[in-house]
Amino acid sequence: MSPTAQAWMRRLLPVMAVAALLLSSGCAMVKMKSVTATDHVALKRGDILTDGKLSALSQEALSVIGLTAGACGKDLPACRQTVATIDGLQTEQRLSTLAELWMQEALAVTPKSKPGQPPELSPAALDAWLETARYSYAYLFFSGRTPAQRALEDRLTQVRDYYNYATEQASSVVFQRSKARALEGEDLTKPVQVDRWTIRSEFDQLNLTGIPSQLVAASSVSFAGLRSSYRRDGFGAELVVVLEKAPLAVPVEGEGGPTLPVFSEMPAINATTLLYFSGDTLEEVLATRDIRLEAYSPDLTSTIMLRGQEVPLAANFTAAYGVWLAQSGFATESLRTLFGRGEGIREPHIYLMQPYDPNRRIIFMLHGLASSPEAWVNLANEIMGDPEMRRHYQVWSVYYPTNAPIALNRYTVSNAFNQTLKHFDPNGTAPATHDMVFIGHSMGGVIARLMLSSSGDVLWNDAVQRFKLEGERLTRVQGRLGPLLNFTPQPNVERAIFIASPHKGTDAAGNRLGRMIGRLVRLPFTILGKFGEVFLELQEPGEAGKKPKEPQVGNSIENLKASDPFIQKSADLPIAPGLKYHSIIAQRKADVPTAQSDDGLVPYWSAHLDGALSEKVVISGHSVQETPEAVLEVRRILREDLREVDGVQH
Repeated sequence: MSPTAQAWMRRLLPVMAVAALLLSSGCAMVKMKSVTATDHVALKRGDILTDGKLSALSQEALSVIGLTAGACGKDLPACRQTVATIDGLQTEQRLSTLAELWMQEALAVTPKSKPGQPPELSPAALDAWLETARYSYAYLFFSGRTPAQRALEDRLTQVRDYYNYATEQASSVVFQRSKARALEGEDLTKPVQVDRWTIRSEFDQLNLTGIPSQLVAASSVSFAGLRSSYRRDGFGAELVVVLEKAPLAVPVEGEGGPTLPVFSEMPAINATTLLYFSGDTLEEVLATRDIRLEAYSPDLTSTIMLRGQEVPLAANFTAAYGVWLAQSGFATESLRTLFGRGEGIREPHIYLMQPYDPNRRIIFMLHGLASSPEAWVNLANEIMGDPEMRRHYQVWSVYYPTNAPIALNRYTVSNAFNQTLKHFDPNGTAPATHDMVFIGHSMGGVIARLMLSSSGDVLWNDAVQRFKLEGERLTRVQGRLGPLLNFTPQPNVERAIFIASPHKGTDAAGNRLGRMIGRLVRLPFTILGKFGEVFLELQEPGEAGKKPKEPQVGNSIENLKASDPFIQKSADLPIAPGLKYHSIIAQRKADVPTAQSDDGLVPYWSAHLDGALSEKVVISGHSVQETPEAVLEVRRILREDLREVDGVQH
């Protein structure tokens, strides 16, 4: 080493020694490293609810006061006490961190439960959830800035989720205790006392008609068979209140039976609950033990005023529909009805998919053979999920015995529908009962078209000739058979959509497979109700005095044969003047000319209707109403209807 280099080394040694001393004494060094987009989002959005770890913002707050997430986890009460009392944290930091720390406690002491079933919460768990909701509520409305002022902040979303989830958990406990007391004769809304908390409940907006049987958290279930789940982000816990449903199934061969209601609202209600903590100041809110739990119908309420601010109400518009269908038993029940065995339904029943609203127009849906309201699962969900349609329409769906003759079903479905209309709108003045829309699939489309047609004397004259009715026999039959064969269009219906409907019958009902299924279909005498005797009267005169075990009456499958006299005559009945109607037709094989095509059951020539405003052909089997293409076409037609009738511009 040269003398010059040696001289420089002697000068640098003291500097290096000082640097080594500084490093060994703990002076920090800042280093830079790359962060991926995924890690960046996870760091910003992850929290105790999504990842099981405290959020970055809570960890920052702990770091400011000399704590760590690990140390906090070992003694959460002491950690929360420090966060609540130590200086150095801003109000927003303090409240949001306490909300997350209480959430950490609540998650740790809450047992796991089965989907759709709320967990059994200990007093300690409920206390932790209520504290989570309290500190979240305080952060959102008592920390200095309004929710609107921090609407784009991730922390607001996190704390809102803490509040919503905590409210969901607390609501289940209040429901369980309120239900138990109500079953003993006490008021459902009597305050619930849980340790140091008093929780008062208000359910008025739900218009409950009985004691709920179940409360399901929308976040705890998903539904196979539903393509979409429609919800609205906002404030509150998204729940489903399940009511006891009136059983419609009875032994199909039994006599008599209970008198069943002709209609009912869907026995599952979408609800959103909020927890309000008493107090007008932050100090009062953090000290109160008095809480109000209020339940809202998201169909009726979209925003609420809270602390002088308009706050969007959270909502799930699919959950109640999914819960109802999943628990309905329709699939088994409808097949039992068709084949006349076990328990089934004997009369039509009208289901209201939402609580009746006099200002929203009715869409009436009629399912097909061997089916039920489940046939409309995705279509009804899409209508109820569309905000514009939900504001202007309400969905009614009929459930009827599909083994009965078409003429009988047209009569009984019409009666059930009109009784329901009269119940809700006795004077016929509500907007709901005007400009209604009918949608029918398969045989339901045939029944819908007959409900919207004029029979004149065509069907009656054909019956007189075909059954050789004359003299006393004609007199006996006329009074009973007349209502089935003489009818006028259902008033106040403005539009109809017929989907894969065999208006002129189908050869499939008369082929070998159709005949075999037709023989399996049984028509118990009880299905015919008060018309049983008149159907017996239509048999050969020599057999009229006998009462066979099974009346020899044509069932629905026999009615759907292209050669059946009833379907041939009814196919030419005139549709109500001015009615706007559309056809959606399924074509099973794309390479077959449309005019010669079919959907496996219904040929094009039978589903086609002259005079339709539109005709959409979809490559599909017979259950075309389930396809996205058919659903989109129905939505297009309904939007057109909104423009023409309600003046809604899209």
